Amino acid sequence: MRFGIIGTADIARTALLPALRETEHSAAAIASRDESRAVQVAEEFGIPRTYGSYEELLSDPEIDAVYNPLPNGLHAEWTKRAADEGLDVLCEKPLAADAQEAESVVQYCRDAGVTLMEAFMYRYHPRTERAVELVREELDNVHSLNASFKFRLEGTPDDVRLDPDLAGGALMDVGCYAVSAARLFLGEPDRVYAYQNDTRDAGVDTTLMGILEYEDGRMAHVDGAFDAPEVQRCRVEGENGWLELDPAFNVSTDEPAALEYEIDGRHGHERFEPLDQYRAEVEAFIDAVESGAEPRTGGAEAIANMRVIDALYESASRGEPVDVE
Repeated sequence: MRFGIIGTADIARTALLPALRETEHSAAAIASRDESRAVQVAEEFGIPRTYGSYEELLSDPEIDAVYNPLPNGLHAEWTKRAADEGLDVLCEKPLAADAQEAESVVQYCRDAGVTLMEAFMYRYHPRTERAVELVREELDNVHSLNASFKFRLEGTPDDVRLDPDLAGGALMDVGCYAVSAARLFLGEPDRVYAYQNDTRDAGVDTTLMGILEYEDGRMAHVDGAFDAPEVQRCRVEGENGWLELDPAFNVSTDEPAALEYEIDGRHGHERFEPLDQYRAEVEAFIDAVESGAEPRTGGAEAIANMRVIDALYESASRGEPVDVE
């Protein structure tokens, strides 16, 4: 499969393009509104064609699919434009600025007959699959989860992650992983309560902490932050034990990934050989395109995650619990 890369975001240069290079597929073209940046990345990765606009790239007849790592607020527009050209889309998370926009994008791609996948790479790591298996089959009466993704954002004030017009914010950038994990292990919450803080007077949350509540009494604590030492942790607890992933989401490609648990008094520490989960993500996307199957992180999943994110933001704004739509 020949990919067109829309933009020169860090995630494309440091993760997706190196992963794609390790597959039998390729990046055939890359675009940037500053074509000199596209040329620089193209030279680094051996990409044959560059464009000074996204429109030109989408008109390239030699590409089969696009990878969309643009700022969050531009995901919907350019995913739809790719669909107009009959191109399948691997879009960075989160798929859209809110659930309503996500629903619009998903329906648009369905109508266009193209595959759409949200790029939550951790979902394609074998360790995640094993964790899901343990929680579903061996942990009894799971009652709580704690998931965090925090780091110190050293970017300048014009960093797109601090721009409210581009759907920036800690929840949208990293907290969305914690929300995804909560839903993966506990299912869809009924209501949420959240608190946010804007330590940089940027107009977006630089810290957001939330509680996800379930009618049966289960609960999850999720948080994301731009002003803390790096933490990536997910812990699931049940009546007969617990399970923990650390680091939970952005796993090294050079070191084994660990899964630790204690169930029925049995302490387990499983190690998974180094794996590029971005490569696994790319290969899963291509499998979905070729088979026509719904991706693990397809449209319905993206909408459900955004509904919880929307509720967290509404709760933080109102200062009271909010039901999830």
